[in-house]
Amino acid sequence: MENYFLYIVFTRTTTAVSQMIAYVKHDKYTHASLALDRELNYMYSFGRKYARNPFIGRFKHEHLQQGLYKLQKFLPGAVLELAVTKEQYYKAKSIIDFFVEHQHRYKYNYLGLIHNLLKAEVYYENRFLCSEFVYYVLHQSNIIDLKKPRNLVRPQELYEVLPKYNAKIIYEGDLKAYPTLQLSSVAR
Repeated sequence: MENYFLYIVFTRTTTAVSQMIAYVKHDKYTHASLALDRELNYMYSFGRKYARNPFIGRFKHEHLQQGLYKLQKFLPGAVLELAVTKEQYYKAKSIIDFFVEHQHRYKYNYLGLIHNLLKAEVYYENRFLCSEFVYYVLHQSNIIDLKKPRNLVRPQELYEVLPKYNAKIIYEGDLKAYPTLQLSSVAR
């Protein structure tokens, strides 16, 4: 029987927004991404379109050695491996594929940062925060249900709750080193 996994990646960069969230909420991690593979070649989230411009955000295919991540000398983070069923995996993949195919429709939910900090439930059809996107995919795929509005889910909350859904930390530390690891030697 084949095993299926999704990978949730948590980071904290040196950007002003990340530092503000960490300061206000005392969060270890301020950004969340969802990957379809252990090597993180198919990792997606909402964030800056251009590394040096915080004012234009969108849905994007992320790479640990490109964009904003490339500018970081040290990238604190964690990778959680979440065991899912075949049906859940392919449902999550189909949702992500839809976002990829229609990425021009989706923007970063800047107002959502304020709504999240104020704990105000507000939805925008084509706008997402990073953690809002990750939770949306996991929830729509019948993987987790936090019984709360998607816009109120923070990366740190996902990091803390996913082990209750049998996710395990397979890496924690400087994510700049993650792609160079001998992934086959990491025990499953």
